[in-house]
This record gives sequence, C-alpha cells and structure tokens, in this order.
Amino acid sequence: MWCGACSPTSRPTIYVLVDGDATYHAPSAPVMVQTLIEGQYDMVSGQRVTETEAAYRLGHRFGNKLLTSMVSAIFGGRFCDLLSGYRVFSRRFIKSFPALATGFEIETELTVHALELRMPTAEVATPYTSRPVGSESKLRTFRDGLRILGTILTLIKEERPFSFFGVIAALLLGLSLILVAPIFRTYFETGVVPRLPTAILSTGIVLLAFISLACGLIVDTITLGRREAKRMRYLEIPAPRSGR
Repeated sequence: MWCGACSPTSRPTIYVLVDGDATYHAPSAPVMVQTLIEGQYDMVSGQRVTETEAAYRLGHRFGNKLLTSMVSAIFGGRFCDLLSGYRVFSRRFIKSFPALATGFEIETELTVHALELRMPTAEVATPYTSRPVGSESKLRTFRDGLRILGTILTLIKEERPFSFFGVIAALLLGLSLILVAPIFRTYFETGVVPRLPTAILSTGIVLLAFISLACGLIVDTITLGRREAKRMRYLEIPAPRSGR
C-alpha cells in the first residue's frame, strides 16, 4: 500500500510503502519519515525486529539473511533486511524508479535501484508482529524465494553485465580446457590427434567464451550510459528537506 505526504501544491514529496497485513508497526512511520528528512535520505527501510517466532519464521529469517548477503556482496551496501515491506521514499527516488516486479521481488528491485544510483539510505528498527487471526500470508517460501533469486540474477545481468557474461566465459573456457587436455596429452606423446571432433568442439566452445566476454564489454558500456541517465534524472529533483 502506498501513501504520500503532500506539499501545499498537493504533490507528494515523501512516499510510504507498507504491506497491508497489520504486521508492521504503524507508529514507526513518523520516525522513518523524520529520519528521511533529517538525514536527507532517499530511502529508509524498516528493519523487522520481533521475538515472536510465528511472526517471522526461522526459514524466512534464513532466506532473508542469505538473499541480503548475496545482494550486499554483489551490489555493495549494508542492508540487514532486504525483504522488508516497510519503506519510506523521497520523491526523486520514486520518479527515477522503473518498477518492473509484480510480486515479492519488488523489495529487491527497490534496494538494488538505491545501491546502483548511490542513493543515501538508512534502516530503522521497527517492531514486527504476527498476522491477525484469520488472515493468511500470500508468501510461499520456496516459490517466492526462487522468484527473488531469479530477480537477483536478472539484476546482475542487467546491472553487472560484464561480471555476468565474464562468469559464463570463464565456465565455457574451463569446459574447453577439460575437453582438450587429453587431446594435447595424446598429441605430445604420439604426435597425432585421435579425437578430431572433440578438438573442433573445444575450439567452438573457446569461441563462444570470447563472444560472451565481448557481449559483456558491449552491454556494460550501454548499462553505464543508462545508469548515468537515470542518475541525472534522479539528481534533477531536490532531496527532501524539513518544511517542504
């Protein structure tokens, strides 16, 4: 659920995102908004804190920690709760964010967007409680976990194309070396190439590796230009300030 803090001209300057399942702490919203304004942040995320195991199951904690660590290692940043559905945004964050996700992957996209544009961000600890009696979570641990993991891989391809295609190139090159090693050994021992089709296959795989690396270089250049265009759009809008 979105809501906006409007200026006198009825144009929202601060946006609040919160899951509408009554599990998040409503009184924390003003604290998060104040943190955003005083620190001139573009995103303040609510870090879930709970002592109730039913509210935040062990499997969900582990998955969240694993995915958070992956995003931090790849994109940088020091987020503790990647999948929090409680966030406050500046107007310039919203206007520069191309929302593509349709499910629980949205939190990952929001975080990576902030990290890629080097936006100032913060986390605020907020109480997290169990769902009301009779309500049921739409989150499916394995299905949605795999979808989030797929989103992370897609974002790596889109935001870190050289690394993505470089890993593919390295794997292809390694496969080629495994295939060609026995052929070279036999050649040096006997002076003949007994498995010509394998040698041709190995050569083709090496070519694919270099093509993959070239694709990574080209797409990385395009990505850099696209990222700078988004950052320029982001910088056109001033940061939130007290009294706006």
